[in-house]
Amino acid sequence: MARILIVDDSAFARNSLKVIVEGAGHEVIGRAENGREALNLFTSLQPELVTLDYLMAGENGHEVLEKMMGIDASAKVIMVSGMGDPAIQEQALRSGARCFLAKPYEEEYVLKVIDQVLEA
Repeated sequence: MARILIVDDSAFARNSLKVIVEGAGHEVIGRAENGREALNLFTSLQPELVTLDYLMAGENGHEVLEKMMGIDASAKVIMVSGMGDPAIQEQALRSGARCFLAKPYEEEYVLKVIDQVLEA
């Protein structure tokens, strides 16, 4: 099972994803609520997968994604957002996100996306 870093400024969203991924046998090795904390944990913990919220205070998810890809171009990042704007989705995918997960999401779909990204 995978070692996962969850990044979201919402404690509810972080906890919700934690329950979903741990229920499937994955290990949540870190949870971050902002970009700076996310980058520090990404560098120190070297997760196999990152779920990254797009809309956060300070640096947005796209800025954090670009920095993560600069650190490790092979990083497996799933961008997560409540904004269904196709331009934001396209920008995230062009910048290195492996998938874009729209909120609200169903547990089964989250696990399917995680499995697909890990297998790619």
